Amino acid sequence: MKKATEKQAEELAALAALPDDEIDTSDIPEIVDWDKAVVGRFYRPIKQAVTIRLDADVLDWLKKGGKGYQTKVNKILRAVMEQQRKKTAA
Repeated sequence: MKKATEKQAEELAALAALPDDEIDTSDIPEIVDWDKAVVGRFYRPIKQAVTIRLDADVLDWLKKGGKGYQTKVNKILRAVMEQQRKKTAA
């Protein structure tokens, strides 16, 4: 297993040393239409466990949606965070 890793490292180093125009990308079509691209599709931020106190009615509302209320809290907070970032960037 270690030999495969060393071999891969050697191949990557050889590719890194090549100028871009010498790398054969003929089997990889160039993407020219980015309309259907999804930003952040594979982005997985590091999660951190925290303890927060929520109003009982807010927690009940979150849990009514079924499983995943913590994910819902995170999505709501992320949306607010992004709105604030846009406001401060403008």
